[in-house]
Amino acid sequence: VQLQASGGGLVQAGGSLKLSCAAGRTSSNKGMGWFRQAPGKEREFVATISWKGDVTYYVDSVKGRFTISRDNAKNTVYLQMNSLKPEDTAVYYCAVGRRSAATRNPEGYHYWGQGTQVTVSS
Repeated sequence: VQLQASGGGLVQAGGSLKLSCAAGRTSSNKGMGWFRQAPGKEREFVATISWKGDVTYYVDSVKGRFTISRDNAKNTVYLQMNSLKPEDTAVYYCAVGRRSAATRNPEGYHYWGQGTQVTVSS
């Protein structure tokens, strides 16, 4: 199983990036999520979306700035990131859930991508 995340890069504070994660058929009927890990910190939950796309959750620090979405026909999940801040700098990972529901719990994910680097300069 291979999840391919893309879209990371270097951006100035206030800028935008859109991450994509192609998950293949492993994402069928499964919730998906984005997590991130900054240098020297533990991996943290960022956003999650249910299989139907009708339920989403976000960590408080990104609410109103990030939007998670998915295209089930393409087996792809997206993370639109606006108004980026230096503290958003991290490696971002996508993951496929064990169930159809959205979940903040990393234990609720079965497959993980290799990550894409997002760097926000001040």
